Order: sequence, then C-alpha cells, then structure tokens
Amino acid sequence: MFTEEMIARANAMRPGTLMETLGITYVPSAPGTFAATMPVGPVNHQPMGLLHGGATAALAESLGSAGSAMLIDLQTQGVVGIEVNANHIKGLRTGLVTATGTLVHQGRTTHVWDIRVTDESGALVALCRLTNLIITKRP
Repeated sequence: MFTEEMIARANAMRPGTLMETLGITYVPSAPGTFAATMPVGPVNHQPMGLLHGGATAALAESLGSAGSAMLIDLQTQGVVGIEVNANHIKGLRTGLVTATGTLVHQGRTTHVWDIRVTDESGALVALCRLTNLIITKRP
C-alpha cells in the first residue's frame, strides 16, 4: 500500500515542522503498514530523563497524519487529527523508537489508525490510536 515514493513524499514534508525538530523519519515497513522512527534523547525527555509521553503522541499523530495524507488528493483535501490516544507501556532514556501504523478504517471523511511504538529490541513502548478527519480544502 505505501510505496517508496510515498515514503519519500512524506519525508519531503518534514522540513520546518515538529517532525524535523523531533527527528521523525518515515521508513519502509511491512506491507499494509506505515512506519516512522524517532531518536530518544534529551530533546524529547521529560524531567525524569525518560521519553516524554507528548513526544510519543506527536510521533503517533505525525505517522498517522502522514499516512492518511499519502492516501488522499492533497490538491483538494487535507488531513487533521481529531483524536489521539497513547497508552505508555515502557520508559526509555536513549535509543530509537519505531512507530508502525495500521489503517483500521479508511472512510470518506475519517481514517482511524492503530499504532504500535517499539524500541530497538522490539519491546512495546506505547499503544496509540489516531482518528483523522479528511477535509475539503477551501479555494
């Protein structure tokens, strides 16, 4: 579903955004999924020195929003997240996390994503769900 061209287009939208600030990069993944990585370090820590839950939520929302954007006509439509949920399972201080999203609903006006965030060993860091609204762009 998500081709290398789509991944390249998603990465081309990163400059000057939160995705660039957090080091989020879209990467190839298993068929039927869309994925992104994010380094873990001081830039996205909370005061206890662990990965900030808000950074994890930002990774999930960035992944699902970019995935939805790859599936619509960006000339006439846009994507806005309307709900994001994150259950934080494991704390991390360093390394790289990977968010892998599966589109569970692709409707005309909404997309719903299930997103698993894992560490470099494959251990579950967070479970997230994102709902996107597909809007018509105004002229």
